[in-house]
Amino acid sequence: MTLTPRRVEPERLDALPPGDPEAIRSRRDLRRLNAVMGNAAAIAGRLKARGVARGIGRLVDLGGGDGTLLLSVARRLAPRRGGAHGVVVDRHALVSSRTRAGFEALGWSIEAATADAIEWLVRTPRGDGTAVIANLFLHHFDDAPLRALLARIAARADLFVACEPRRSGLALAASRRVGWIGCNEVTRHDAVVSVRAGFAGRELSALWPDHEVWRADEGPAGPFSHAFAAARRGGSG
Repeated sequence: MTLTPRRVEPERLDALPPGDPEAIRSRRDLRRLNAVMGNAAAIAGRLKARGVARGIGRLVDLGGGDGTLLLSVARRLAPRRGGAHGVVVDRHALVSSRTRAGFEALGWSIEAATADAIEWLVRTPRGDGTAVIANLFLHHFDDAPLRALLARIAARADLFVACEPRRSGLALAASRRVGWIGCNEVTRHDAVVSVRAGFAGRELSALWPDHEVWRADEGPAGPFSHAFAAARRGGSG
């Protein structure tokens, strides 16, 4: 099957107010889809392989929504990373008291930064031991703004891990059937759009800056996801 070029289109969830009932249900759908896709495990595994041994002190989730994905990653890193500081960056304040309590139970502090991801990166100073993750977020950007976003991440982090939709025939077929597990109309629309905007091959590596400083790799993560990881050279990962 010939791989079609990336096609970035608006997603319905992004246009809904955060308190809209359909938006609330769609976010619940996304938690279910993340579990099916195994994205938290894929991200945590790559963080462990490339960064935990040299000390992640701050873990930032760009476009992190309600923080439940970051919490799921943090649970997979515990107890090796107890005492870390988690940051959820999102345009909406969605982190619940229950999610905050989940971080506290792990010994993590948690910060919910209500901001655009690029604006947050611009105003945040680089700190040693900072890892950045992105889950189902990068595919929202066309190549030119995505290249700019990745450059900002590289300037602020020691380690970056992303898990995105895989652009493949299998993933596209599966995206057209998410209604079978109870996903609402918003999620059914957005799932197909997300796969068409997803990644394959070495597309993210081609957009990542300065490969002399960074060691990057990417490839499939399970049947439906595409993972990318980049670590500064000289670290233990």
